Amino acid sequence: MCRGGDPVTDRTRRWPVISALGVVQILTWGSTYYLPAVLAEPIARDTGWPLAWIVAGLSVGLLTAAAASPRVGAAIPTRGGRPVLALAALLLAAGLGVLALATALPVYFAGWLLLGLGMSCGLYDPAYATLGRLYGADARAAITHLTLLGGFASTVCWPLSAFLVAQVGWRGTCLAYAVLHLAATLPLVLRFIPSVPPAEPAAGGPAHAAAAPAPWQHRAVLLMMGVLVLGGATMALVSVHLITLLQDRGVAVAAAVAYGGLIGPSQVGARLVEMAGRGRYHPLWTLTAAFVLVGLGLLLLAAHLPGIALALVLYGAGNGIYSIARGTVPLALFGPEHYAGLIGRLARPGLVAQALAPPLGAFLLTRFGADALWAMLAALAALNLGLIGGLWRQKRGLRTG
Repeated sequence: MCRGGDPVTDRTRRWPVISALGVVQILTWGSTYYLPAVLAEPIARDTGWPLAWIVAGLSVGLLTAAAASPRVGAAIPTRGGRPVLALAALLLAAGLGVLALATALPVYFAGWLLLGLGMSCGLYDPAYATLGRLYGADARAAITHLTLLGGFASTVCWPLSAFLVAQVGWRGTCLAYAVLHLAATLPLVLRFIPSVPPAEPAAGGPAHAAAAPAPWQHRAVLLMMGVLVLGGATMALVSVHLITLLQDRGVAVAAAVAYGGLIGPSQVGARLVEMAGRGRYHPLWTLTAAFVLVGLGLLLLAAHLPGIALALVLYGAGNGIYSIARGTVPLALFGPEHYAGLIGRLARPGLVAQALAPPLGAFLLTRFGADALWAMLAALAALNLGLIGGLWRQKRGLRTG
């Protein structure tokens, strides 16, 4: 069942859809969010542009994605995800092409504007909305499986990017990813993502259809937005500043990188555990467990307790299942009728937080030191548990009401 009562036929097998979306996610994350980690320094060496401005390109992309996400989310309920994901491949290819040809910073940022539009159409949130549109209330397992596949984005694309830079330079790397989007991502979307009959918009248009109609749902939407803001800020801060924070504790660079490498396998392991549960418990348990684990890991690090590896395994496990909960909690709380449109509205504040949190973290590091940033990270996780408690109260109110 999908939104608007349009069933997905039995001929629509799920594994080809999920597998195709998994490859799309790997290439989309790898050529956008994870790209500066490998390309920033080669770009700086080649162009002489300040490294901070080069890294700021990602923030430009995330802010652009945040601005466009509600409109993208409103399109999927009525049109389905296939045209949106196909547009993502074209926009990403165009943006990467502009990056490859950029000889001045304004052109470089223009490339990130295009990439941001592509991210708004191609990252997890539109993929979740696509699965919600296809499978309705039964989309939870598909979302979980997709997130497991998408978790290999950095594992696949960081080495691939490093290899390409060594062989063809950073400009050639951008062009190679552009070709991959045209030769792989776009055909996968067109071949394996089913078309769906256009759904009639609800009275008042798409925005009205995506709005939470009941008072408890309105409160739950605000709480979920808060969770995504704090969660996005936490994950962005750790992703950008972890190596620096560990070095401040006297950890050598090579060891800090090795510690950071524990996060990826921990994410995948936790997602496998979530898959083994086969949806037998409410997704709010997944969200709660995510920030219990994240909070414990960050608290151990903030308190300078021994066991950096254990702390990062806990953090990585929580981060891994948080990605699943982002997609499954709104589906469970608000239902498939509102899900595809709502997911775009929910994406915006989290993307803004991911864009703005790293510069704030850099300010705290330079002005107040690493301990201040560790304390803020632990506080963000604790505050998020409070917001999740509010979501539990809204769920209980729904059941008793």
